[in-house]
Parts: sequence; structure tokens; C-alpha cells
Amino acid sequence: MRPEANARQRHAPSGAILFGTVIGREPLMDHADLKIEDAVNEACPWSGKPIAADSLTVYRGAVVGFCNPGCRDKFAKAVEHFEQSLLERPAKVLVPGA
Repeated sequence: MRPEANARQRHAPSGAILFGTVIGREPLMDHADLKIEDAVNEACPWSGKPIAADSLTVYRGAVVGFCNPGCRDKFAKAVEHFEQSLLERPAKVLVPGA
């Protein structure tokens, strides 16, 4: 797999923040620099278990925690998949009530 396909090095248009990277620029921070007290969640979105300090990432500018690195990496892979799909085939914008 090419390095740019790695979710932590993901590049996409618009200057969006994804997994600690400002898209098109160098990473904002290393995962080791993230602090559990800065996480926006207390429970892992995959398992529901408490988050762990070694399982943090940055998503859209916010620190997000997972119960273990495997869950964090599963999240990265899922987001990578959807972001790549959107680059290849943009989704229709749905407007409620339209």
C-alpha cells in the first residue's frame, strides 16, 4: 500500500482535517502527543468500552478515543474507505424536506 493511502497521511482536497493531518500539509501532531483528557468521547464508538490513552487519533480537528489501537485503526480504515469513495464519486447532497 502506498504511504499516502495510510489514513494518518491521508490527502484530500479542501484543507480538511483528518486523522491529525491538515490535508495537503504535514501532520499536526503525532499520536503520542495526544492526551486522553482532550478526547471528545469517553467510550469507544466501536465497542462501548472506556477509551485508552494509547488509542487516540484526531478526526476533523478533535481528539477521538478508542478502547485499543485495533479499534482506532478500524476507524481509520473505515474513514479512509469512505473518503476515497467520495473522491472517486461525490455523493448527492441531501436536503431535509426538499
